[in-house]
Amino acid sequence: MRSTRALIAAGLWLVTVAPVVHAHHSFAAEFDVTQPITLKGEVQQVDFVNPHGWIYITVKEPDGTVETWNVELGSPNTLIRRGFTKDTVTKGTQVLVNGYRAKDGSHTVNGTNVTLPDGRRLFTGSSGTGAPVQ
Repeated sequence: MRSTRALIAAGLWLVTVAPVVHAHHSFAAEFDVTQPITLKGEVQQVDFVNPHGWIYITVKEPDGTVETWNVELGSPNTLIRRGFTKDTVTKGTQVLVNGYRAKDGSHTVNGTNVTLPDGRRLFTGSSGTGAPVQ
């Protein structure tokens, strides 16, 4: 009987907890500390979802094309404690984003801070394993 309960508990753990643990990553696994980047663009969308918030911005490239960049932020709870809510930055806001490029070359950035039009600079980075100290 005990082994059946243990087996059921292990099965439930695998179904509920394991995917969340697997989904989370270290900074060093996806982002390159040797590739800092600064982006100036217009906010298209803000997502406050776990385990990380996201801002999607459009950036006008020197050749005139417009590219969408995905900016990974810290967790929503951490952002809120720092004064950054889902309403702090709205669609159409011009922002300056500092961060580090994804190792895979995609238009994905781990954001360290976002500067708003009024000059406020909000720290948005995580303190995950391998993340540079800010």
